[in-house]
Parts: sequence; structure tokens; C-alpha cells
Amino acid sequence: MVVGLVFGLVSALTQAPLGAESVSVRCKEGTSHGFVVLRSVDGKILASGDSIQTIKGDRVTNQLTLHFKDGSLHEETTEFSQGAVFQLVSDHLREEGPSFPQPIDAHIDVANGLVSVREKEGEPHESHLQLPEDLANGLLITILKNLPEADPHTTVELVTTTSKPRIVKFTIRPQGAAQFSAGGPAHEARHFVGHTDIGGLAGAVAPLIGKQPPDVNFWVMGGKAPAFVRFLGPLYEGGPVWSIELAAPKLVGDASAKVAER
Repeated sequence: MVVGLVFGLVSALTQAPLGAESVSVRCKEGTSHGFVVLRSVDGKILASGDSIQTIKGDRVTNQLTLHFKDGSLHEETTEFSQGAVFQLVSDHLREEGPSFPQPIDAHIDVANGLVSVREKEGEPHESHLQLPEDLANGLLITILKNLPEADPHTTVELVTTTSKPRIVKFTIRPQGAAQFSAGGPAHEARHFVGHTDIGGLAGAVAPLIGKQPPDVNFWVMGGKAPAFVRFLGPLYEGGPVWSIELAAPKLVGDASAKVAER
């Protein structure tokens, strides 16, 4: 489902110390095709799209595409393996159009330690880093669906998508349960808050100079088949708070659907 929304949020202020853990596979991902909508905080639909996931062996490829009404595009394609733990193979993020003041085209190749970032219309900046095997770019929702309920918090690592990419820590803390409805009885979702940890002196001054990335919120349904419910937060540094949720397909011109809506 929504797999990489914090990719463009983490700021390249400093490099955080390593030490995060890989997340064990408790519920393997499968082939799926879901539909999503993106709304403003006042509920207005700004974009719609889908998430397509395919499987080949132990490799999973997920592509999330959001088409904005103003012509903008957010697209992320993530490939990862799911053996004993989840491991990122590659991630490709594109954001362009009026909704994104800083267009970006970023690639991560874990095996080769390569991070390529092109901002605006310039040439791509390529950096070679020692990328950790537990890198979580594009995997946050997958990780959330696999966290044991007893965990007080989980820390993963992300690489920033700037011309000078760095590795930072991202801490996920559970916030209890929340109720949601899908047109019938109420269901329960687990609420998580994600916080980017900027260590050292830069971390101390970041909130004072407006560089601390804001916390983001996730809701995930647990149980035998965990599922994404909602994301709330900006999609890029300094961006507005947006909400992404699952969408229910409706047949165009279906009279019975119109009757049911009443």
C-alpha cells in the first residue's frame, strides 16, 4: 500500500548514528491492486490513484501512483525481498507538477550503494554510500503491518533524497487504537506516529531554525491480514499536511449504486 511517504521528508542536516534493526517477516506480502485518494485537511480530494503490487519469487514490487487534479504526479516504485526479514532492493521516487515546488527524481540501489537524485531540470547527483541492509525507504507501511503489538517503539533507517544524501533514523511509536468504519460495523486500527531523529548539534538546533521534519501519522489494521488504513502528513519537506486513504471503486453510470448511496 502506501509505502514511501516519508522518503522526501527527512532533512540532510546530519548523519545519525546507525543501529536500527531489520523487521522480521510476520505476514508476507502478496499480489494486490488497491485504489487510494489524497485529501486536504478540510476533506477536499486533490488526487487519486492506485497501488499495484506484484510478486516474483521472494521479490515484491510495489508501485504507488497519485494523479493530482492540477496535473501533478507522485509516483514511487519499491522493490524488496521478504525472506526472514524485509530488505530493500531499490526505490524510485518521482514528484513533479504544481503541487510540488521542488520536483524530484530519486533512485536508490542498495546492492551498489548508489543514490541518484535529480532536482528540477538539472543533472542527477550520484552518491555512493554504505547503505545498511535494513534501509526502510519505501517500506514503512509494510514494516508497520509486521510490528508486534508489544513493541514500545521501533527504529529504522532512511536515506535522504537530497543532492547530498545522508542516513537518518526514523522512530515509530504506537499511539494506541482508533476506530474506523468501512460502511458497516466499526473496526479497530493501530495508530503510529513517526519521528525523524536528527542527532548531534544539528538535532538540537533543528527545531529552532525550522528544519526539524514534522511527525507523521499512520493507521494500520491488525489481525490475520493487516491492512493500510490512513496516512496523515506532508509528502515533501515544508509541504502541507495531506491525508491518504483507501478508496472504494464506483461504477460510472450505475443506477443501483446511486440508489445505494441514498
